[in-house]
Amino acid sequence: MPLDRLVLILVAAILAAGATIWLAAIMTASIAVPFGWAAILPVLPIAYLAWRVIVDRRANPDDDRYDRMGE
Repeated sequence: MPLDRLVLILVAAILAAGATIWLAAIMTASIAVPFGWAAILPVLPIAYLAWRVIVDRRANPDDDRYDRMGE
């Protein structure tokens, strides 16, 4: 396995774990505190932006550089 792919997998796993913990902390705070649901509002634009980036990258075949790594 190439080193850049290994590093990409490790970084993605670490970021996903951090995002999960961050989101769980926000959800816990929003349940415990009155009007804490407002803490979720900053998460919504970030989630929407991430969703749009993923959808755009999957739909664009010219943007997929990992398919051409062996060439």
